[in-house]
Amino acid sequence: MKLYGFGAAANAQRVQVFLAEKGIEIPLVEVNVREGEQYSEPWASMNPFNCVPFLELDDGTVIAESMTICRYIEELHPEPSLFGRTPGERAQIDMWCRRIELDGFLPMLHAVRNHVPMFSGRVIPGTRSDRPQLPAMVQRGTEMMEVFLGRFEPHMAGRGFVACDRFTAADIIGYFAVRTTGVVGMAIEDRFPAVARWFAACSGRPAFNL
Repeated sequence: MKLYGFGAAANAQRVQVFLAEKGIEIPLVEVNVREGEQYSEPWASMNPFNCVPFLELDDGTVIAESMTICRYIEELHPEPSLFGRTPGERAQIDMWCRRIELDGFLPMLHAVRNHVPMFSGRVIPGTRSDRPQLPAMVQRGTEMMEVFLGRFEPHMAGRGFVACDRFTAADIIGYFAVRTTGVVGMAIEDRFPAVARWFAACSGRPAFNL
């Protein structure tokens, strides 16, 4: 197997953290998405969505999407379990992964891409165009994250982890969602102290030392 990624990309980092928590190493090929290398061959044919990360299996099959890659790795290496050992655990983890992705990470992804000058001309992931950055997208993304954090805060009060009684994939997804708040200048420490405490604990794990 080979893993194709870019060190600065959040989705690629999610897979790297997952692998580190598992204690697994997969040969990594850097694709410089900042310079548009993903649009050239062979990368464009391997992953027509023009994003990283993606995993190439030994038979040439390509698996894209960060959490899909992680689930595949979990099937090969079930311990330590990061997606749950029982039906109940798997359901809880999957529920939180989905909620965080839809209500927090995706709105903030668009907020960041419409806020950071580096993403000018690349506001839609995997595209190059002259679409302008829209301040309204930043505002709406941060509003949606505010709503999510307002629901996430009471859940995290008194808890060490997002789901179950141990670190799981839900903590990985949650960490990268909350991390985006700093990019657009959202301060969470005073208003969401339980989330901030959990986020700091995740940051201190060796796997997050990217």
